[in-house]
Amino acid sequence: MSEFIEQIRYVCALGSYHSVLAIERAVPILHAGGGCGQKLARTLGLSNGCQGSGYTGGHSIPCSNIGEKEVVFGGENKLREVVGNALKVMDADLFVILTACTSDIIGDDALEIARRFQKDGYPLVAVETGGFKGTNFFGHELVLDALIEQYLKPAGHTEPGLVNVWSVVPYQDPFWMGTYNEIEKLLSLLGLTPNIIFGPGPKRGIAALRKAPAAQFNLLISPWVGLSNVKRLEDKFGTPYLHYPSLPIGPSETGRFLRAVAEYAGIEAKRADKVIKNLEAQYFYFIDRASDSLLETRLMPRRFLTVADSFYALGLARFLIEDMGLLPETQYITDGAPPKYQQALADEFKNFAGGIKAEVKFLSDGGEIHEDIRRKSFRARPLLLGSAWDRVLAQEINAYQLSVSTPVSNRMVLDRSYVGYSGALRLVEDIYTLVLEDYQ
Repeated sequence: MSEFIEQIRYVCALGSYHSVLAIERAVPILHAGGGCGQKLARTLGLSNGCQGSGYTGGHSIPCSNIGEKEVVFGGENKLREVVGNALKVMDADLFVILTACTSDIIGDDALEIARRFQKDGYPLVAVETGGFKGTNFFGHELVLDALIEQYLKPAGHTEPGLVNVWSVVPYQDPFWMGTYNEIEKLLSLLGLTPNIIFGPGPKRGIAALRKAPAAQFNLLISPWVGLSNVKRLEDKFGTPYLHYPSLPIGPSETGRFLRAVAEYAGIEAKRADKVIKNLEAQYFYFIDRASDSLLETRLMPRRFLTVADSFYALGLARFLIEDMGLLPETQYITDGAPPKYQQALADEFKNFAGGIKAEVKFLSDGGEIHEDIRRKSFRARPLLLGSAWDRVLAQEINAYQLSVSTPVSNRMVLDRSYVGYSGALRLVEDIYTLVLEDYQ
């Protein structure tokens, strides 16, 4: 019997072309039907924080626009033509061919086409991202693997203090830009040199990508996405990696994060302690000022639910439990985490300060999640951290709702982030603003 799911929180593997868009001076070339790219751009670019299309996103992406003729006779000639034209007219330093369901099913060899252009000296790689292969989280890993295998060269040396940073998936996470910026600031305070390929800036993009093999180590801040990539970097270039599974949100988790990174990098503990002390002083200055409202009015919700990908479900839970004193209801993880990672993820929700534990459910079906929540009873108004899909449900159960996970179609997100000390302050602002708007 066929099944369907509703209110999905991710897209197919081809959506990972947004990871290419996030690398300055890199251009994706789609070997797909025209509708594929357009729908993915609308989902992740326009309806998810109003992130837009940029230089080569949206309707500007080179695309083979394959149809019935190519399905019958093959689409390789058309792909060669599109690649050749893109190389002539697009101002870029790297081109990435991404295939779709149709081109993968009919067997077009995009990798061989890329190899032939590479032999002629063109900066071109290819990756098979047919939508049936998996989600765009998986596609993001495929894109990074392609760059590692087909583009990166051994550096021949190691640059002390240089740290490659891998974390949230660009565009899938509408807060990705601010998050990478905040992580860059935190690592710089430790005296490290963060090397981040995603986002704007003279030290990012292709320049950062080329420097990656020279890093002292790779830092993966992610529950599971990207783990295969840092292992591949270790295998190919001998670069060790530190896997930190939680987004550092708030003073407790960010302090643990900074100490863990400092210890791994060989930085003196007293330096990390000094950095943490200064950042905590700034954070608690604002919290102390807000305590009249946060504590004395007793308007903050006592319990919370999250319907989010594993990045935010875990990071937000640690902050709300350990720093804000809220109690967890069920945490719904929606990113399709592979079964081999789910037990380790669930264990993270059993390890909060004070012995607090949270029930975790791995579900991608928004309808199933909503039905599960409707069966619960709440003694007071809960906080629901989810997506725009959950706004109607929040009205039904009388919850405060904040969109933090795809799709975030009811907010514009520029460089906002919830990571670190300042990000936690932004989150407190956003949550308490919901309370005030309802109370007044």
